[in-house]
Amino acid sequence: MNTLKKNGEFQNIYKLGNKYFGNYSLIFFNKNKLDYSRFGFVASKKIGKAFCRNRIKRLFREYIRLNIEKFNANYDIIIVAKKKAGEIIKTIKYQDIEKDLNRVFKNSKII
Repeated sequence: MNTLKKNGEFQNIYKLGNKYFGNYSLIFFNKNKLDYSRFGFVASKKIGKAFCRNRIKRLFREYIRLNIEKFNANYDIIIVAKKKAGEIIKTIKYQDIEKDLNRVFKNSKII
């Protein structure tokens, strides 16, 4: 899995890309000129303490790892956690995240 690392890459996608909302996440995406997709994961301090932010990002990464072959190539994708995900971190399961992201990615026609 290729990741976005530089602030400029994130800002470019925020400004020029499209966005779709889910229950627990928000995705920004934009076409790139590479032969592969790149991913970025964001969980701000509004989500909660460090363990909450890390758990949410781990769940997002796991979803990408298991479903990477479904994605169309040539996209830069940022998955941003919503505050609602942090509020129910103790009870949220991978299946909830998977269902939410499947719906969002199908609506955005990336999958």
